This record gives sequence, structure tokens and C-alpha cells, in this order.
Amino acid sequence: MWTNKSAAPFLLTGFLGSEAIHHWISIPFFIIYLSILVGNGTLFFLIQNDCSLHEPMYYFLAMLTGTDLGMTLTTMPTVLGVLLLNQREIAKGACFVQSYFIHILAIVESGVLLAVAYDRFIAICTPLRYNSILTNSQVMKVGLGILMRGFVSILPPILQLSWFPYCHSHVLSHAFCLHQDVMKLACADITFNRVYPVILVALTYFLDALIILFSYILILKTVMGIASAEEQAKALSTCVSHISSVLVFYITVIGLTFIYRFGKHVPHMIHIAMSYVHFLFPPFMNPIIYSIKTKQIQRSIVRLFSAHRA
Repeated sequence: MWTNKSAAPFLLTGFLGSEAIHHWISIPFFIIYLSILVGNGTLFFLIQNDCSLHEPMYYFLAMLTGTDLGMTLTTMPTVLGVLLLNQREIAKGACFVQSYFIHILAIVESGVLLAVAYDRFIAICTPLRYNSILTNSQVMKVGLGILMRGFVSILPPILQLSWFPYCHSHVLSHAFCLHQDVMKLACADITFNRVYPVILVALTYFLDALIILFSYILILKTVMGIASAEEQAKALSTCVSHISSVLVFYITVIGLTFIYRFGKHVPHMIHIAMSYVHFLFPPFMNPIIYSIKTKQIQRSIVRLFSAHRA
């Protein structure tokens, strides 16, 4: 029976072979992280303080921005610590906690995108019942359900990680802790940790994506039944920002999944780059997408700057 005799911390890794220019690489990362914090923070502030945005769709958007902020604040300290300060060591407990929250927030984001699809489905397919179906209490229940799904579903494999002995290398592949990265260092049977995530991905990301696709098929069918081309365009325009966010999120998820599952001969740098794209691109793009494509948010931004000038 394995016993965990090693109390040594894990070692995070930046960009192998480019350690000499890590301080230069940190500059674009710092700018991206700052942009994510400012963009999502501004959206969250607008939704919280602008009464015209106190609607179910924007409550779900607030959850999306909160999730993106959470993901950024979870990964930013270790990424910038490695690149700027060469601070590679991370205690096992801290690593497991970081991994737990990274995977929770990814599942929550998928759930929030599904909730927004449900909101658009109700708004377009059954508009007369919209206010009676998506009440504030119902939105809170949906939000709580999304959070609970994330918190509970990822707990079993992370608990397993904390029980495993680690008697070989302690070097991780990234500047943050991922479940699939940490489990490879364990000196134990990791069958459960290999199988469970595959099932979890199928029941969360894959199922969410299928339901979102099906909901938009029904939305498109409803819109095509509208006689006026102007009304058709108006109905579809309310979905553009959400569709863009869905594509940004799921394309990066699919890309990362394929790289990890089938990219054994792909250069290691591609693996690392795809992981950063997955965790940084959606939080960076979402505020831009919603600011450009959503007129209510545009008006709210104008009012915010007008109030400051006054």
C-alpha cells in the first residue's frame, strides 16, 4: 500500500525553454488580466446599479461576469507569480483548492450559458409568459442550481487527488493546477480520476451544448414563422451576443479537449498555449461581445460616462 512520505510542494511551470524572457511574456498576460478585470468588473457594476438592466437576461450575464472574474482571480496569482517572480512552488493543499475552483468555474460558465439560452428561448418562443416563468425567485433558483452542480460534481476527483501519494516528480505542466495535470504525478491507481472526468464532461459541457443547440433550432423555427422581416431581425439580434459567447467558450473547450485526448504528438507548447486560450479568451471576449452587441448595455455605459462628466 502506498504511503505519502513526501511533503514537498508542487512546482509550477511557465513556458519551457523561454524562462529567460518570462518577464517580457508577463507584460501581455498582465494587460490581458487587467482588461478582464476592468471589462467584467464594469459590466457587473452596470448590471448591479442600472435599474434598466434588472431583468433575467442581465442577471444571468452578471453570473457570467462573476464567473469570469472568479476564474481570473483564481489563475492570475500563480501565473504572474511564475512569470514575474519565478515563484514556482505551490503547496499541495493550495494546488488542490486552485484546481477545484478552476474546474468549478468552468462548469458554472457552461451552466450560465445554458441558462441564457433558456432565457432567450422563453423570451422568443413564449413571450407572453416570460415574466411569469422567469421571476426573480426562479432566476435565483436556476443560479443556485448552476452553482451547486459545479461545487458538487467536481468534488469527488479533487478529493481523490488530496488522498493520493506523490512519490515521483512534483513538476506540473502549467502555471496553475489542473486536475488532469496533477493526477499524472500520483503514485496510485488513477482509473477513477481518468474515467470520472470523461463522464462529467459528457453530462455537463456536451449535454449543455446539445440543449443550447436544440433551443436555438426551436428559436429559429419560431422566428421564421414571424411574417415581418424587420421583426425577425429584431428577435435574432437579441441572441447574437449569447451565440458569440457560446461559440467562444465551446470552441476553446473542444480545442483543449482534442489536444489533451488526441494530441500526443502535438508540441508541448501548443498544449500550454491552448490551456491559456481556454482560460483567458472567453473572459476577455465576453465584455467586448456584450458591449458591442447589446444596445441596453451600450446605453448604460453612455449614462455612466455622462454622469461622471456631469
